[in-house]
Amino acid sequence: MPQRQKLAWAQLRVGIMAVVSLSILVVLVFLLTGRGGIFGKTARARIFVDDSASLKIGAAVRLNGIDIGNVEDVRLSGSSDPGRAVEIVIEVRREMLSRIPDDSQSTLNPEGVFGDKYVNITRGQSPRTVSEGGELRSLDTREFQEIVQQSYNVLASLNGITKRIDSITSQVEKGHGTIGKLLYDEALYNRIDAVVRQAQNVVALVETGKGTIGKLLADDQLYHSINATVHRVDTVVAGVESGKGTLGMLLNDPAMYQNATRILGESNKLIDNLNAGQGTLGKLLRDEALYKQLNTTLAKVDNTVDRVNTGQGTLGQLLVNRALYDSLNGVTTETRQLIKDIRSDPRKFLRIKLALF
Repeated sequence: MPQRQKLAWAQLRVGIMAVVSLSILVVLVFLLTGRGGIFGKTARARIFVDDSASLKIGAAVRLNGIDIGNVEDVRLSGSSDPGRAVEIVIEVRREMLSRIPDDSQSTLNPEGVFGDKYVNITRGQSPRTVSEGGELRSLDTREFQEIVQQSYNVLASLNGITKRIDSITSQVEKGHGTIGKLLYDEALYNRIDAVVRQAQNVVALVETGKGTIGKLLADDQLYHSINATVHRVDTVVAGVESGKGTLGMLLNDPAMYQNATRILGESNKLIDNLNAGQGTLGKLLRDEALYKQLNTTLAKVDNTVDRVNTGQGTLGQLLVNRALYDSLNGVTTETRQLIKDIRSDPRKFLRIKLALF
């Protein structure tokens, strides 16, 4: 009998130890997960988002970075609004819920770069707080996601540009292209060096006053000549501005300007009359019959000139016939001699004879 009592007592102690151990384990689990403890009072709130971003049940809920609770549930809300497609139920300590203004905003942030997501609440400024089972506003992260998506495209473009730069760099390192040859081609380097040396020689000649540019820079006489020319140009410009000379009067004299304007107007009128076919020149420009008549006359004149050149007619014979020219020249000479004799002794050629029948 005593032995049986001892066995029962041992079993009872084992059971008590098991219960105590299980209780301690449960307490440790609640403490480690931060689910509000065993005896702590908790409160719930809801958050609606468009995407859960792989948020897990039991994830931390933080108020300005301080742990205040955990995610109790993540589920579809059934709402037709795309921005309220997912409902997140959070469980926080009741005393902390009274410290969350109702204009606070919640976001889903990652733990590090590749860590799990957690809910972070940024406190607002409203004097009213979130009530039990109330709703917390969520920050719309779609714009941020669009920026991230655009940054991916930019990174892809930068990656392509980097590859092209690498390709160009490799070509340059191999001595291809203008830059590559400039860096690695010894002959091209020597030519450039020779050109630089020649440029240095030219600069040295200019500095010593040799050559046209050197004389222009170093010769005082040439400088004074240019200065005098510039001074004369200034004098001419000053005279024009003061109204001297034809150009000055044209620029400053209103009467001459009006005369010039009138002449230009008459010239324009004359040109208009010519274009309209008025006057002899206008008819010559516009009248087809007059043009043909003038063309015919010119053709006849050309024909006459051709005949004269070939010796036809009296004038042609006079131009090309040497005997006729000599005869005419002899007659002219004798006539001149006769006139000379008459002038020297007129009585020799004037006789008066009286006769009676």
